[in-house]
Amino acid sequence: MATDIRKQYNEVLEKITAEIDISPAKYKTAVERYTAVGNWLNCGEYEGCDEEPRIYPQGSFRLGTVVRPIRNGKESDYDIDLVCELQKEKEISAPGDIKRDIGDRLQENKVYERMLDKEGRRCWTLNYAEEDGIGFHLDVLPSIPEDREMVRHLQQAGVNQLLSAQAISITHRNGNGSYNWSAGNPGGFADWFDLRKKPVFNKVAASQKSYIFENRQDIFESVDAVPDQLVSTPLQKAIQILKRHRDVRFAGKPQEANKPISMIITTLSAQFYENEEDILSALNNIVEKIYAHAGLMEPGYHLESALAARRIISLTTEGKWYMPNPVNPYENFADRWHENNHERAKAFFQWVAWARRDFLEILAKNDIQKITESLAGSLGERAVASASSKLSLSTPALFAPAYKKGSTVEITNPSKPWTCHG
Repeated sequence: MATDIRKQYNEVLEKITAEIDISPAKYKTAVERYTAVGNWLNCGEYEGCDEEPRIYPQGSFRLGTVVRPIRNGKESDYDIDLVCELQKEKEISAPGDIKRDIGDRLQENKVYERMLDKEGRRCWTLNYAEEDGIGFHLDVLPSIPEDREMVRHLQQAGVNQLLSAQAISITHRNGNGSYNWSAGNPGGFADWFDLRKKPVFNKVAASQKSYIFENRQDIFESVDAVPDQLVSTPLQKAIQILKRHRDVRFAGKPQEANKPISMIITTLSAQFYENEEDILSALNNIVEKIYAHAGLMEPGYHLESALAARRIISLTTEGKWYMPNPVNPYENFADRWHENNHERAKAFFQWVAWARRDFLEILAKNDIQKITESLAGSLGERAVASASSKLSLSTPALFAPAYKKGSTVEITNPSKPWTCHG
């Protein structure tokens, strides 16, 4: 009976991830839009640049963990993140100039000029009008390659050479209007993430691509034509579930301003993932390992030695939290967790406790109907109700995404779409 409940529970989670994921049609729209912006930026002329800029998606669109955000208790517009990396040396570049160069290029396009929001601290944002009640924000991140000395420091800190070589310096606008550089490595992080999911990706890619091809022969000429971007592993689906859970659980609560950021959820999930081949097992392992760190909030607590040695989440004797970026140990994702009596840390571990109760402890109900009803309160009634209405316990493949024959998707080399011609 326990095995049957777990299988049914996994099928429910599969259907829910299909509901909260971006639809194939909207994904196609997103790819078309960031490709067009990339082409426009790529064909610009930038003072002191002899090479074309490197332009590439980052964040959830690159990682395959897109979830439509919830803001103020309602589903909101999708956020698309695009890096524009001008090929200039840091020693002869000023962050304000780089930011303005990219902003000026966007304003040269009359369509983008009308869509351009006021300057943000790090990005230039294009606001696309809603279609069918769904809109997009496209954030363009101005940057240049990181200097050689910093790359060398990253390698000395243990970061793989291929990953550290992708480090960038990002422009940052301060409150007083001045500019400075901040460190980043979205390309290296994406490659690191791909390595974390690679063993299971290799197991499921063929079956998922075959399933998609069989249902979308009007788009794909062969199984080989189905792009890797449409393959989703249990790691990616677990992250989507956790991100949606965070948004629903914190909506309207006093701690909402301190809810865990997506980067932390994604990083911790990837670090604790152990190649589980279904969503529930991945969630169980990820949530339990994160929850094991909750005791750090209590004086005198000692984390189990194997987890402590990994230093994924740690608390110093001075009361400072440390959660390093895996591709830049000098960047601490928890650098503000000690502020205001550890309010961000408290919100984080409150969320983990909710996740443990909402996803793991409900197995004790031993009834798939009751389990599904419980999920509505933590993942949203609409998504769960829609998933339940489509639920079939004879789903042909555990990892097969729930694409419908009526949906539309067309992805043309989204990882390197930039060209000045055509």
